[in-house]
Amino acid sequence: MTWVAAVARLRARRESGVLVTVATVRGHAPRDAGAKLVVGQSETWGSVGGGNVEAVAIDRSRAMIAAGKAEPELIDFALNDKVTNQHGVQCCGGTVSVLLEPLPVVRAVAVFGVGHVGLELARILARQDLDLHLIDTRSDMLTKERLDVLADSVAQVHVHHTPLLPEEVLEELPRGTHVLIMTHDHAEDAALCDAALRTPQLGSIGLIGSAAKWVRFRKRLATEGGHDEATIDRIKTPIGLADITGKEPATIAVSVAADLLRSFESEDD
Repeated sequence: MTWVAAVARLRARRESGVLVTVATVRGHAPRDAGAKLVVGQSETWGSVGGGNVEAVAIDRSRAMIAAGKAEPELIDFALNDKVTNQHGVQCCGGTVSVLLEPLPVVRAVAVFGVGHVGLELARILARQDLDLHLIDTRSDMLTKERLDVLADSVAQVHVHHTPLLPEEVLEELPRGTHVLIMTHDHAEDAALCDAALRTPQLGSIGLIGSAAKWVRFRKRLATEGGHDEATIDRIKTPIGLADITGKEPATIAVSVAADLLRSFESEDD
């Protein structure tokens, strides 16, 4: 398997890893500069030359994975018999620098409702390195022609057509998925809010709408849904930046996307 395919496999599995690259070589070494190894939690693909270099790179990569380390590292190796190594002697005679680049699990975002605002939001979020889930009960919102604007996405886009119960998709979403609820139907929004609060593995939950809408929803979530105040407070509404007040779909989408991306940066701090 090529290193590109290995990285894609980790991405599809939503598993973190490390890309190991021979960055520089001086003198004799087992592999030339550019050789690559992909390290996962339990598997490896490719090779940077075997022996001590590769074993140390794998050990350090798995330590980085376990620690959730985001910054790359550079390790230098002298390949001679005068150096004390962890995993045996390599005496090719040269020196090697190996770059370790973390491959984190990308964030996941689910947009429930791909109407005017939802599609504009999808266009913005599709430019980010995300797993982007688009869910709608209306098949005409999810046609290939309508979603062609996402054809060059950086994100991995997953489309879900759920004619009856869109809330069933919540259980299928990856752990930590950030949910944005903006369907065409307030009853559907309410059902999604209730179901999202019952799905503990989700990340943030955002609801589009007015203060009056939220007053009604909050009361129903407490009286009919049986949720306590702390649980209901998991839902953020309104969503978007408060100082962006335009009502055009594209403007609302920019505001919501900016608010979401700002929350991502806060999580990283």
